[in-house]
Parts: sequence; C-alpha cells; structure tokens
Amino acid sequence: MPDVPPPARTAPPAPVELRVSKRILWIGSAVYPLHSIARVYTFMLRPRRKEAFLRFLRYAAGTLAVGFIAMLPSLPSLTFGGADSSAAGYVSWVWFLALAAVIYFFVDMMSVLTAQPHYVLAVETSGSSTGLVTSRDPRHLDQLVGQISYAIDHPDTEFRVTVERLTVSPHHYYFGDNVNMYGGNGNVGITR
Repeated sequence: MPDVPPPARTAPPAPVELRVSKRILWIGSAVYPLHSIARVYTFMLRPRRKEAFLRFLRYAAGTLAVGFIAMLPSLPSLTFGGADSSAAGYVSWVWFLALAAVIYFFVDMMSVLTAQPHYVLAVETSGSSTGLVTSRDPRHLDQLVGQISYAIDHPDTEFRVTVERLTVSPHHYYFGDNVNMYGGNGNVGITR
C-alpha cells in the first residue's frame, strides 16, 4: 500500500510522528505492538456540552445552598445585632467565596461549551490503552486507518506520516458508546 503524504497545513498546533516499523506502531513516543491492536477507526469526538451545563447548574445550586446554610448561624446576630456586627463581615465573606466558586464553575462550563469537535483516529489495543491523533483533513485519517490495517496483516510494511497530537480532557468529550451489561457496576446503557 503506498504511503499517504500528510496534508498541506498552516502552522500545525502540535505535530507528532505516526510510523509503523518492525511490527510496531509509534505515535510520538507511545508504542503499540501491531499484534495487540484490537481496533483502528475514525470518529467525531464531540464535547459534552449538555453535561457541562447541567453540572454547572448542579454545582451553582449546591454552592448557593451551602452559602445559605453557612449563613444560618449568623442570622440571629444580623437581625438583633444590626448590620455593623461581626456577623455581617462573616456573611459577606461567605457570599464572596460562593460567588468566586460560581465564577469558577461558569468558566469551567464555558471551556466545554466553546470546545470544538475533533475528527480523530483512535487506536485501541487488547488492553485498556487508546491512542488518539487528529488531522485537519479527515480523508487523511481514513487513509491512515487503511494503512495501519494493512500493516497488521503484512509484517514487512513500514511507513511514516505526520499528524497532530490531540490533548483533551476525557471528562469533557464523548468517547463512544456506553454499553449496559448484566453484572457490571456503573453501566448506563447505550447513550449517544
């Protein structure tokens, strides 16, 4: 199978070399023996926007509830002692911390809401490791799937290409389907 040249790019964010040599797939400095690769595929990695928004609402509501509970012991002092008592300073400190926490949760939510989806090539092994790379050209990744599949069946195949490193938080993106299994813990059924 002929080598696929990398697509023309402008200012690559983080290039990484993907190569097959002597029955080993190298993705940067990560090593995947070709005989232990269980699946090679491409998919669209999408941010978990709905979950990020719901998490923000849950954390903001929890922070406000904790703020009200923390303020309860100082209510008698505020109502009978006046607004210039030391309880007023305590209450303003509690609400300052609550506001800072809500701002932090909002920024965290916005980082997920503004994240872009990525078209990625995933390499899964028979163990638990997965390698992800991306390219600005989805056809390039589809061709790489064919090249890696060909190299698995043909031990003398060697090639080298440049792709982009993908660094994402797994908590902010969907990584495929969840499957509900009998006897498992924490399984949620198939969600898309």
